[in-house]
Amino acid sequence: MSELIDPAKLLQPRRKIMGISAILLPYHAEGGVDWKGFDAHLRRTFDAGLVPAVNMDTGYGNLIDDAVREEVLLRSHRIADSQSFVAGVFVGDHPGAAFGRDSYRIGIEQIQRYGGIPIFFQSYGLIELSDHQVVEAYQALARECQEFLFFELGKVFAPFGRIYSLDIYEQLMMIPNALGAKHSSLQRLPEWQRLDLRNRVRADFKVFTGNDLAIDMVMYGSDYLLGLSTFAPHAFARRDAMWETGDPGFYELNDLLQYLGAFTFRDPAPAYKHSAAMFLKIRGMLASDQTHPDSPHRPGTDEKVLELIASDLERIMNEEN
Repeated sequence: MSELIDPAKLLQPRRKIMGISAILLPYHAEGGVDWKGFDAHLRRTFDAGLVPAVNMDTGYGNLIDDAVREEVLLRSHRIADSQSFVAGVFVGDHPGAAFGRDSYRIGIEQIQRYGGIPIFFQSYGLIELSDHQVVEAYQALARECQEFLFFELGKVFAPFGRIYSLDIYEQLMMIPNALGAKHSSLQRLPEWQRLDLRNRVRADFKVFTGNDLAIDMVMYGSDYLLGLSTFAPHAFARRDAMWETGDPGFYELNDLLQYLGAFTFRDPAPAYKHSAAMFLKIRGMLASDQTHPDSPHRPGTDEKVLELIASDLERIMNEEN
């Protein structure tokens, strides 16, 4: 199929982009979650017109405990005030574990109780199933949901991730209450393949790019669920609006945001969360650049580069105003 796909034929100018932004969970310098900072960042994301996604990788979904996870959902429910938000269903297990259907079900129920849309993280017990069992597992989880999203994660993001075959992807795509899927291989070709498939078999299905190194995938028909957008929700919203109206300023703003992504998602990629905290602190939006204690850090020398990018971003945003 790859030989038959011409990316130019996938281009969709003046398309309305759906943006979902994974919310950073900020921490105080002395430790502990900065709930005031979280609330403010969540409101900024709603105000920008993006859909927040909480308890994701950007929110340390695999590191936080149940009490923090519940508090995030409670605050998200209150601040959303009937607006849509997405929340991650994470099941922590180990290689060789059985598929944790009951654990997924509990996470789904918790999220829906707070008015969120669940997105299924992968787990060892899920990705180690045979192909037909993977499909059956998602079909079973779908019966627990009003609507849902699902993940494909490359190993660079998580050892329990798996990029499915296109055949599996098509079967999952056809689950009626599956709204869309986040694709995080950091490669264009498999995402183009999914867009081509979507266009042919289910036009309303959303392919959410998770490629922080190629955020221009929105030009080809992808929507997005990114950690990078947590750095600057209003800038992403402005970029999206430019694409919809055909404003050529889209390209300059997209280039700067992509530079930010290339710098902050370099190896080790999980340290982007520290980069996000640093960037938001530089912009006066967080009091601290502290992260979860088990999350990797960037060197302090990154601050100079982030300051320059923040300055350029402010200039572009002010020019547009």
